[in-house]
Amino acid sequence: MNRKISNNYQVRVKINTKDEISKIEKACRVVADTLSTLKNYVKVGVTTKELDEIAEDCIRSRNARPAFKGYQPDKSLMPFPGTICASVNEVVVHGIPSDYKLKDGDIISIDCGAELDGFYGDSAVTYPVGKIEPSVERLLQVTEEALFLGIDNAIEGRKVYDISKAIQQHCEENGYSLTRELVGHGIGRRLHEEPPIPNFVPPLLYRNRYPNVKLLSGMALAIEPMVHMGRKEIATASDGWTIITADNKPAAHFEHTVIVDKNKAIILTLRD
Repeated sequence: MNRKISNNYQVRVKINTKDEISKIEKACRVVADTLSTLKNYVKVGVTTKELDEIAEDCIRSRNARPAFKGYQPDKSLMPFPGTICASVNEVVVHGIPSDYKLKDGDIISIDCGAELDGFYGDSAVTYPVGKIEPSVERLLQVTEEALFLGIDNAIEGRKVYDISKAIQQHCEENGYSLTRELVGHGIGRRLHEEPPIPNFVPPLLYRNRYPNVKLLSGMALAIEPMVHMGRKEIATASDGWTIITADNKPAAHFEHTVIVDKNKAIILTLRD
């Protein structure tokens, strides 16, 4: 689940111990296994609510807790009612599970989080439903490629903007745009921790909102490009959660939780 940014805050980056990393990894394994299971059920005619119920069963069967269910970052929002964010087609992120039946040619972005023994994991993937258009298939491919290019830069000594630049450059070179209002984040004892990880290099006047933090080994990051086939502008549905592309063109979302290391980031949410 993505992080919304406020204008004023202080950055307090957490360097995790080996024991803490091990606990984050266990939570991440629950998330990855849940997403792998859901892939088998993403089919024509299945409702997003049914996917949500399967996800909750998977998470609770591992003695973990759905991290998104009941999440309320702002008192003006209702608590999020689902275990997963189920975002179909033009829904970028935070889609609420419902009675909507998946159709041939749809895409569904599933964002999943779990808390286990006080630590969090977070990951997302966009799955095709049946046969999708080649142009949409390309969107998914480029978005996932951008994620891994960002992860390649999550190493000690580099900075947040190195991740941002890699993602932005790859997506824009391929003719796509990126959500600006929502970003990746640190993760660990809380679902959203410092630092924010934008998928773009911020303009000069906005860099106080997205500090270019130096990356250090032991930092846990949730890197998550949100990529639009059309324009970058978004709209928010009346439920306060669902984020939609303003031009109603498809969007894709991929995310991994990683640990910053000296030579190569450690991906904790790799799926089978």
